[in-house]
Amino acid sequence: MSRDATSAMLDRIEQDNVRFLRLQFTDLLGMPKNVAIPVKQAEKALTGGIGFDGSSIEGFVRIEESDMVLKPDLSTYTLLPWQSRENAEARFVCDVCMANGKPFEGDPRYVLRRAMEDAARDGYVFNTGPELEFFLFRMVGGRPTTQFQDVGGYFDLAPTDLAEDVRREIILALTDMGFEIEASHHEVAESQHEIDFKYSDALHTADNVITFKFAAKTIALMRGLHASFMAKPIYGICGSGMHVNCSLAKDGRNAFYDPDAPLQLSKTCMHFIGGLLSHSRAITRVANPTINSYKRLVPGYEAPCYVSWSAGNRSALVRVPSPRGNSTRVEFRSPDPTCNPYLTFAAMLTAGMEGVREKIEPPAGVSNNIYHMTAAERECAGIATLPGDLADAHQALLADDLLCRALGPHVVEALTNVAGAEWESFRTAVHPWELDRYLATY
Repeated sequence: MSRDATSAMLDRIEQDNVRFLRLQFTDLLGMPKNVAIPVKQAEKALTGGIGFDGSSIEGFVRIEESDMVLKPDLSTYTLLPWQSRENAEARFVCDVCMANGKPFEGDPRYVLRRAMEDAARDGYVFNTGPELEFFLFRMVGGRPTTQFQDVGGYFDLAPTDLAEDVRREIILALTDMGFEIEASHHEVAESQHEIDFKYSDALHTADNVITFKFAAKTIALMRGLHASFMAKPIYGICGSGMHVNCSLAKDGRNAFYDPDAPLQLSKTCMHFIGGLLSHSRAITRVANPTINSYKRLVPGYEAPCYVSWSAGNRSALVRVPSPRGNSTRVEFRSPDPTCNPYLTFAAMLTAGMEGVREKIEPPAGVSNNIYHMTAAERECAGIATLPGDLADAHQALLADDLLCRALGPHVVEALTNVAGAEWESFRTAVHPWELDRYLATY
């Protein structure tokens, strides 16, 4: 970081009347963490970083190697719009480093940066644009519930209520933080909403996903609601997804577009799809990281559960939306908003780039509704199924050498520990369904 850049940033912090700085980073599970420092420590933070103990952070380091350093990324500076401007607070997203200054291999941001640098060797920039769905539930007695705040449906223009107000306030806050909001609407389920923001390079977008969830939860809580990004909070209705639109750019042009190719999709695009599909079962482990994620990936609720692609079929895992030219993109429909976006984008890019480099041809596209096909018809068409639970998904990841190398041994080991603990806890828990099913009968 140059002295001029540091000086300019310190001047900006002073002009913005900032009193506290939040140095934000993300743990293995995609949860935002932060160290708050008074503004007097700003110069120290920008020049040498701020030390912290990483031993208590999920997926980081053992206690005997706990000293770590947060190094702010100056491009991520933003004021927190819900704080008073008289005593303003600002936020930096940080890279996590070891005490010797080297990047920490367990930092999800570093994992994605490494994957993007690998793609850049072939001249590619990976752009992503996620569509985050979430519920706005009522708080009762200071605790979140699954009680609906509104009863609207897909794209409904309902009478103004608290949920509509909160969605508008979230959009205004995100706009103040530098987001370019493209659309927002009510989703299929009651109290379910979606806000879409403009695509960018994957690292910037992953930062924005974390900021988006943080801002939504903060604004909702201030209005007495809980913004839940849980994949499937209520049985029998649609869950929340995070469809990821993605593309490769080369020399400033969209590398997925070829006006003379079938469907106007370039070989690069088709091979990228081939790579995504080839590694889709392993990607599921990071794109759908919770026990609950797999309650969403079932037929009948608009979530994909079959390994296939289509130019328009929304039951397919990979869909190619209709816009072409610079808007040509691939929509990967399995991720849900509980995922760590850094790890998910890194896995997607690594898989897609292998497809491009190895010229992996995807299978034939599927135009039929896959949910309506029989198991025999799917088998005849060569359509595999995504993992049905977290344990199956984790085994698929461990069997995928490419993705394990991309994530690195530290992350894979940490994911293994998390999956093992989660699965054992779930496996041995007595669920309300079991009581309803068996208690009176036996």
